[in-house]
Amino acid sequence: MKPNVSEDLINEKIMKSNIRYWVIAVFSICIGIYPLIYMIVDKEAEGFLRSKSASLLTNTLWRIAFFTHIYFGGISLLVGWSQFSKRIRAKRLKLHRLLGKIYVIAVLLSSITGLYIAFYANGGIVSQLGFSFLAIGWFYTTFNAYTSIKKKKVEAHRKWMIRSYAFTFAAVTLRLWLPTLTSLLNIPFNEAYIIISWLCWVPNIIIAEIYIRKAIL
Repeated sequence: MKPNVSEDLINEKIMKSNIRYWVIAVFSICIGIYPLIYMIVDKEAEGFLRSKSASLLTNTLWRIAFFTHIYFGGISLLVGWSQFSKRIRAKRLKLHRLLGKIYVIAVLLSSITGLYIAFYANGGIVSQLGFSFLAIGWFYTTFNAYTSIKKKKVEAHRKWMIRSYAFTFAAVTLRLWLPTLTSLLNIPFNEAYIIISWLCWVPNIIIAEIYIRKAIL
């Protein structure tokens, strides 16, 4: 009896797709809860804020924008990955829609405030432009994902959601690339941060477009 090659290939694709899905989910959850560190420790003593000037840390508008950005960015990571679950879409459509609304609201708030704090990014104009385009792209793709589904354009919605989450996932890839550049390649933090402002999201979008064009979903 000849083996069913086409069925084996389909099963292999499904297995690879499931592995990718859960890898993304685990990273998203781990980084999504990261903003909680600012709730339980001295805010100015930890992480990203250590690289900021005292004058900026006392800027009320910047602080509101920063914490809005990281908290709602964390929420978008925590709920966004679930939007790609075929099981939830098929069996829990109301939950899928609820989580989708939470995701859109979280992204819009985080991207708008992200654009504001991008103007204060370490590394000068190159970093500022990198993070600004990230914020604009994140807002644009998420807004299109929302308007597409409102118009019942499901396939367009899926494609825009892939792009949107590629931008969302920049929070993960940033935290993977930064220690790689600074610790493994010994690149000074400020120089690495300039590179990261583009490296954390441009490859994500390229991969997302390849993913869409190959119709993997």
